[in-house]
Amino acid sequence: MLLKTLREEVLEANLELVRRGLVLYTFGNVSGISRQDALVAIKPSGVPYEELKPEHIVISDLEGRTVEGTLRPSSDLPTHLELYKHFPNIGGVAHTHSEFATAWAQARKPIPCFGTTHADYFYGSVPVTPELTPEEISAAYEKNTGVVICRTFAQIDPDAVPGVLVANHAPFCWGKNAAEASHHAVVLEYVARMAYYTVGIRPEAKPLAQELHDKHFLRKHGSNAYYGQVNKK
Repeated sequence: MLLKTLREEVLEANLELVRRGLVLYTFGNVSGISRQDALVAIKPSGVPYEELKPEHIVISDLEGRTVEGTLRPSSDLPTHLELYKHFPNIGGVAHTHSEFATAWAQARKPIPCFGTTHADYFYGSVPVTPELTPEEISAAYEKNTGVVICRTFAQIDPDAVPGVLVANHAPFCWGKNAAEASHHAVVLEYVARMAYYTVGIRPEAKPLAQELHDKHFLRKHGSNAYYGQVNKK
């Protein structure tokens, strides 16, 4: 079986979304990429999560052609491929229709950083894309979803803000591998819910001070990060 380990990682990352309550029925998908092989492993389209096995994960090249697998890949594959082509450091992509993050996407509002939980993972607001034009919707819709995400990140570092809200649609997240992409999707839903409650409690609430935002993000992700344990070989 081609890319057996990657298939297993992608399957586990998909199932993590189910365990964390981020998907209903067959909503959502996670993929992972082998940069060395220039191949992507992704959840098949419309297959219930409880039936998924590693052999069901579809292997595609970077042009969307199936290399191995008998099932159709997720219909969102072209979106994932655009992200892999334009964000060179990512190794996994997760897409959900999780309730609170999707609500912000439907409202076409970025999620402000109101607190340190958000700042630990996202170095700034989680942005929302512009709406797709009628032409972008009618032709190559899924690819153009990826294009508009990449356009949104023209002035944003995708490694520092590993997620986005697609206007009127739902969130996409990414990470160094499929597991981290799912992890970011779970965290995004959590901060989206807290932001919703924050605005409800205090509509005039202001974003976190930049100094505190810097401290929390950089202590985990900066060049002198000190959060967590040192990996010993």
